[in-house]
Amino acid sequence: MKFINDSFMIGNARGVQLYQDIAKGLPIIDYHCHLDAREIYENKNYDNITQLWLAGDHYKWRAMRANGIEEKYITGDASAEEKFAAWAQTVEASFGNPLYHWTHLELHHYFHCDELLDSHNWKEIMEHCNSLLSGADFSPRQLITRANVEVICTTDSPLDSLYYHQRLSEESDFPVKVLPTFRPDEVFENNAKAFSLFIDKLSDITAINIATFADFSAAIGERIRFFHQTGCRVSDHGPVEIHYKSASETTVSSLFLRKRAGQALSKDESIILNSAIFIMLAHHYKKHNWAMQIHFGAIRNNNTKMHQLLGINTGFDALTDQYQLAENLNGLLDAMAKDNALPKTILYNLNASYNDLVATTIANFQSADCGVKSPMQLGSGWWFNDTRRGMENQLACLADQGLLMNFVGMLTDSRSLVSYTRHDYFRRILCNLIGGWVERKEVPDNNNILSRMIRNICHDNARDYFNF
Repeated sequence: MKFINDSFMIGNARGVQLYQDIAKGLPIIDYHCHLDAREIYENKNYDNITQLWLAGDHYKWRAMRANGIEEKYITGDASAEEKFAAWAQTVEASFGNPLYHWTHLELHHYFHCDELLDSHNWKEIMEHCNSLLSGADFSPRQLITRANVEVICTTDSPLDSLYYHQRLSEESDFPVKVLPTFRPDEVFENNAKAFSLFIDKLSDITAINIATFADFSAAIGERIRFFHQTGCRVSDHGPVEIHYKSASETTVSSLFLRKRAGQALSKDESIILNSAIFIMLAHHYKKHNWAMQIHFGAIRNNNTKMHQLLGINTGFDALTDQYQLAENLNGLLDAMAKDNALPKTILYNLNASYNDLVATTIANFQSADCGVKSPMQLGSGWWFNDTRRGMENQLACLADQGLLMNFVGMLTDSRSLVSYTRHDYFRRILCNLIGGWVERKEVPDNNNILSRMIRNICHDNARDYFNF
């Protein structure tokens, strides 16, 4: 039997049936990723499998370093063939790591290759993949279409022109919606001079003289309107920690003016200003019926030597912890709710030990105000948690503390055009979990409810929640 088959990752008959009959064929709504709209628009084929697989993939780079591979063969100037050979050596050492599964799901789904990659057959597999990559089926748009994707949400700066999103929306022969996501990391910039420079650019692009906090809100609102007109329905935030501290409008205005002038703020002052900025942003999101995503808990660029050598997003990040997270998270959401500014919100915590903390916090702020079921969502297993263990923990926690039926499901959070197999990976894990409940007689074998549950989580909830 082939390694990748309909029972792969599913250990019970009911789960296999749910996967085959429901989950397998559903379209994908990828509501958070890091694909490049320009790359999709230009639609240029990759030169080789190494370029497609290894360029920019810090998941693989971390594994290769752990396998003793020299940096030359990871991010250095080694040939594409040498890098692929080094990756193949790492694959055969990766039993138990999701990279082993992802690798073979991608080979199976995109390259119709069911050989198991290792240090002995790497050259044959590389040549097979390379022979296909120049074909029409392997352009970026075709890779996306073949994965049965309906919607892609990229990650974009508030200052982005969204030129390529606009051009893609005019492409009648490409049915996939490629929509922007509003990612305002710059508004939380700790460096006051960098923050002031961002405000100058924001002022120029909106033609608003930003002299006060109210002017700042107006300029941000103008960019949000522009994003909305270009199809955006979701924002994203990536703080290391969640903090909340209230203050008067006078204090907030004063702190904004100081930072606007390039003056450094203390830690407490930064928390006060950032709290006010978060609530201001939430007001705008709610006005446009957007969903607000918050990915928190990643401490980045921890290897100073390698950061200086290679830059950001090169595989030297880790999860972090936080003192008094519950107090701060509840405080921030409560401040938004009191100000009638709490939009649909998805919280992704990177430290899985906080799953129940976040899930019980979310339950405090559920309501019917946003017109969708479970407007407050516990986001899918993220980054170091998009593993079988991480996904099962997140799903079980959500089922314990909320309503799994209303979950908006999986996302790729990836820069790779062939990472859509992660949705398949998730769907298999989901079907295995629910099928196991049935076989252990923990839930009734009601096909109508079970089918709706799988369809909801894999597709329909995201469609209704985001309203793309």
